[in-house]
Amino acid sequence: MSRVLTAITLVTLILIFFSASEKTPLGPWDKLRAAAPVVDASRHSSLQAAIDAVPATGGLVRIPPGEFEITEPLRVTGEDISIEGSGTSTHIKNNNQDGQPALIIEDATNSELDTTENWRIRLANFRITGNEKSGSGIVARSINEIFIDGVTVSYHGGDGILLDHCREDPRICDCLITYNKGTGLNLLGCHDIVVSSNQFEENTDALRCFDGYNLCATGNCLDDHLGKGIVIENTYGSVVAGNMIEECKGPAIVLDRDCYGITLSANVIAHNGAGIDLRDAHGCAVSANTLVINKTDALRLGPHSGRIAVTGNSFSNSFIGEDQQKRRPDDQVAAGVVFAGGTDVAVSGNSLSGLTTKAIRVESDASRRILFAGNVLTDNESDHARLEESTSIGNLGE
Repeated sequence: MSRVLTAITLVTLILIFFSASEKTPLGPWDKLRAAAPVVDASRHSSLQAAIDAVPATGGLVRIPPGEFEITEPLRVTGEDISIEGSGTSTHIKNNNQDGQPALIIEDATNSELDTTENWRIRLANFRITGNEKSGSGIVARSINEIFIDGVTVSYHGGDGILLDHCREDPRICDCLITYNKGTGLNLLGCHDIVVSSNQFEENTDALRCFDGYNLCATGNCLDDHLGKGIVIENTYGSVVAGNMIEECKGPAIVLDRDCYGITLSANVIAHNGAGIDLRDAHGCAVSANTLVINKTDALRLGPHSGRIAVTGNSFSNSFIGEDQQKRRPDDQVAAGVVFAGGTDVAVSGNSLSGLTTKAIRVESDASRRILFAGNVLTDNESDHARLEESTSIGNLGE
């Protein structure tokens, strides 16, 4: 009898234990074992200390609102690290006077001979500023899959953002890049690049992409630059589309140094010193752009360019109908197309109207094998009849 009671008691205790376990709150031992702690920068003595607190496996640094003054660059040397602020109320201010950047992202060895590439760094939702004597804002060297979004980068003595051989998949989206003494966004040796929905204002040049490929620059707004808008050199397989480029002192878009296979499409290019300058470009398409009141050379085809399709673009002044122009009499300059030696070019389906230069100006007899067909010329003179070894057919207003 005692053995039966003992067995019943054990069973009862086991049932009570499991029943209680189902109702017991989870303890710390039951949490996700792979979860790493989020680094709260407010709990550290400096921003650098907070960044250094990220474990080797990566993690997230959260920076609270506030103005954080620095005199030496912040350094990020690990992988899989996100640094996230609280919007523009998180303000990192670089007071350095010796040409040093505000933020450097690179491998820990920091050696020019080192070829190590780090992966997956994200910067988001903060403001970073410098001064005329500081260096660039953000410098990243050999970082693959770098992602910068929602960051304001302003007033630096160098470039706003410099990505140096960040080869794989850099993304710069929804950023405000303004008033930097160098280039707003400088891309050196980068591949498969997305630059989308950013605003650039009053840098020297807005965007430079050198020695790379597969740039996708879409939906950006560029205004008031002291030099050029978008400069692409020694790059192929890229698209520049749906951008607004206004009031650059130099050309809005430049292709140079063996560019090929690039599409420039559906951009509004307005009131710049010049429009599109194809200095050394091949196999490119210039289509459906609006080029309005550009002061000189709305489209220039240089002597080293060829095999270009120019289709469906509008070259115009500020005409708004009923013999009226929107602009003041002293602000009505509107340029057309210049052939400075380009060859094997198809110019078709374009509207060239109300220009203060010739619709087509031929600077060099080396401009040959040009098809000029199906264009509409309104209130313009044109040199297209001077093009040698070329065909002009079916144009209105000739």
